[in-house]
Amino acid sequence: ATNGATGEFREWRDHARVFLQPIAAPSILGLYGFAAATFIVTANLVGWYGNGTSPLLIFPFATAAGGIAQGVAALWAFKARDALATAIHGIWAAFWLGYGFLNFMIALVLIPAPAPHGAVPELGYWFFALAGITLVGMLASMAESRALTSVLAPLWVGAGLLGVFYIAGGTGWEKVGGYVTMASAFTAFYTASA
Repeated sequence: ATNGATGEFREWRDHARVFLQPIAAPSILGLYGFAAATFIVTANLVGWYGNGTSPLLIFPFATAAGGIAQGVAALWAFKARDALATAIHGIWAAFWLGYGFLNFMIALVLIPAPAPHGAVPELGYWFFALAGITLVGMLASMAESRALTSVLAPLWVGAGLLGVFYIAGGTGWEKVGGYVTMASAFTAFYTASA
């Protein structure tokens, strides 16, 4: 019986083939998608542009660049066995899909638009959850890549500040959180470009 098992193993070993499927770094797409969506949304948030109809024009881009592009990057990062990229791109893709859907509902007047600079505690908790996950990702990134850490550090802080804004309302927290998060968009663009 031993010779049969040994022979079977030898047969399997001699005929087994491994095919590697090289893929591009998924985080290039994910970081560009994140940078683009975050810049567009935070520029509106801090008052660089926009009016009452802006959600109608923001939601398709936020959904496509932030949600779909980052979601694809998360799936490919999983295939590339990059757990950190899978987690961060995945959770932020989920956020952008939800954010896009929320703005779509506001644009179609299916739900009322929040008052300008007003408190929306439910969104505050969205951002607190994102801040916590992003903080853990930033800590993990310190062992992998300073460039990625430079993206996640302002991102978790900015998400936390936006959480405070949505809990408390007002323009101060909104602008500070928006600008700190925008800094993350710039470092994401740089990191993807590098």
